[in-house]
Amino acid sequence: MADLFQLESTADVSSSSTSGSPRTGTDLSTGALRRKYNFGDRVSELAIASDPFFRLVSKVSKSPTDDPEFKFTERRPSFHKRYAYPVAVYNSSGSLVETGALGAALTASNFSTFKIRMATDYKSSGNVQNVYGQSGGEITVGADGTQPAFYLEDQLIKINVAAAVPASIAAAVASDYAVMKVSKVTTIDGAGTFDEGIVDNSQQCDMVELEGTIVRDAGSTMDSLSVPASGGGAASGFGGTSVYGSSISSALENMRSYVIGTAHAQGSGYPSTWKDQPFVTGYGRTQIWKTAMAMDNTTRATVLKYEANEFARVWREKLIEHKWDIEQSILFGSQYDSGSEWYTQGAVDFISSYGNVFSLTHASKTQDDFLDDLSNFLDPRYNNANASLFFCDTATYNWLHKLSGYFSNNLEVSSNFRADMSLTGKKKVFGVDISVISTPYGDMNVARNIHLDGHAIKILAVNMKHCKYRPLVGNGLNRDTAIYVGVQTLENSGVDRRVDLIQTEAGMEWQMPEAHAYWS
Repeated sequence: MADLFQLESTADVSSSSTSGSPRTGTDLSTGALRRKYNFGDRVSELAIASDPFFRLVSKVSKSPTDDPEFKFTERRPSFHKRYAYPVAVYNSSGSLVETGALGAALTASNFSTFKIRMATDYKSSGNVQNVYGQSGGEITVGADGTQPAFYLEDQLIKINVAAAVPASIAAAVASDYAVMKVSKVTTIDGAGTFDEGIVDNSQQCDMVELEGTIVRDAGSTMDSLSVPASGGGAASGFGGTSVYGSSISSALENMRSYVIGTAHAQGSGYPSTWKDQPFVTGYGRTQIWKTAMAMDNTTRATVLKYEANEFARVWREKLIEHKWDIEQSILFGSQYDSGSEWYTQGAVDFISSYGNVFSLTHASKTQDDFLDDLSNFLDPRYNNANASLFFCDTATYNWLHKLSGYFSNNLEVSSNFRADMSLTGKKKVFGVDISVISTPYGDMNVARNIHLDGHAIKILAVNMKHCKYRPLVGNGLNRDTAIYVGVQTLENSGVDRRVDLIQTEAGMEWQMPEAHAYWS
């Protein structure tokens, strides 16, 4: 049986009298052009996915606005953010020190009254946190506005401890933990310095001092906090330390002291309380895209070979061109106001300024490294894979398929690691081809985007729940993509041609930068 997809063979198209490539066929003379050559009715045409991001965001996350400068509100929960880092402690001798050294094991017998100072790395107003790899928006431990507001009397606090003070954030290891019941909470405003007279290292540190008793002893050799004596940049102590580039699971969690509940006496009254401020606002702008189609009426009336109506043919091309322009803008554009001209913000510019930033070199990036990236990006407290689309340039699209394909059978990579990335399926979403790659952190929905080819950005991860396409619609006018026919005609201008217009006024809304990322 003949191969149904083999439309032609080499023998079909080559000539015994012609050397070189069998598909050459470019040496046609004027006389030859008059021959029919039986082309038939079919003309080959390239069909490409020219606008995958615009296509998906305009279908899935479309929300009209009635103002070209639209505003929005973000809300971040606080229940999982009730943590802080120890930045100073009263050691077994009663001296306040900025190191992690306790002088004795953290037990009730060694500390009849335990006092510790805590600071954190996120803004209390809006619960705005550090984003991995985002140096531009870093929030240092104890920075202005980060003072913990959630500490209350009768809370139980888990404090991670170790047998020795770690030398760095990366070396922090929680060997055991103690539980402290809080009896007193005192707020301390750093007022430009960390220590309030302890050791002047010019590090601001808004913090609280907790006083209480140890109700769960740490091990007998656990005489240090799981916090480095030097914060990787601060002169002394952990206050003022930047943690935006630290892995959540392997570094920061070892140093965080969480609230693990409360304990109240029988017959006691109602406890004190606190309230968070979870809301922050942002804004975006619309942009106007225009694509014109102009043709003289003589050409419009001329019947041509293959496609008789040249005006209709060019019209289809202009529609693709218009969508192509929008795709480029919402990928690479930068929000800007020049007075009468407004520009909307693209994904790359937004993530570069506020989102997660990871590195990717195909030759050296291992599956272990990439899974570590995913563990930071897809931390379930901040983000999830189900709503994220991973747009890739062609080379990275191939790399991911090779990576997941090689390990589709969950092969053992080494004695310590097993690959848990596999290509599990393919689907079409609004005409866009999506590959589904299974990972321990959820399914990656991967799409190729040719607009990223040749760009420094290799993977663009967009959470579709936290971005919106905002066409301008109000007062009976819909400024979403529309075609205006005959903006110039022979009848209305006396010029023997027709001009049509494709116009779009819309913008991109970007929320929750921690839910978006790129690999470059």
